[in-house]
Amino acid sequence: MDKAQFWQLIEQSKNKAGDCEKQAAKLQKLLSKLSAEEIVEFSRIFDEFSRLAYSWDLWGAAYLINGGASDDGFQYFRWWLIAQGQEYFEAAIENPERAGDNAEPEEAECEAISYCIAEAYQEKTGQDFPRTYSESVPQPTGQPWEEDDLDHRFPALCEKFG
Repeated sequence: MDKAQFWQLIEQSKNKAGDCEKQAAKLQKLLSKLSAEEIVEFSRIFDEFSRLAYSWDLWGAAYLINGGASDDGFQYFRWWLIAQGQEYFEAAIENPERAGDNAEPEEAECEAISYCIAEAYQEKTGQDFPRTYSESVPQPTGQPWEEDDLDHRFPALCEKFG
């Protein structure tokens, strides 16, 4: 499993409606066809991309798009970004205002996408997934923000999701 294969599986799992639950179910089916080692490697890459998106700027974007973003909410937002595919994810990493391009207000979260990995592993092996994920940094990267700063930092997102 490499990053190109990872993104290919994400693309194959997407659906036109953008439904997170349906995408997670399809991804679980795709992952369950892989070896246990490939599922673990998929998870490692997933975690790597989740950590890459662990930035104050993307947290600000999540806050505006979703009408707030707790620690868990921001994690589910990062997972949603990954679920959108490589092009969308990379655009948002480069410019956090792009995270709102296809987002619907208060719906840019995808908790199920991460859990389907563990479910596919359990289906394949009959064992619990050996999850080792952790944030490698104690704080998001970049400059922290205050709520009052967001309209200046992200004018397009404020206009769209204001």
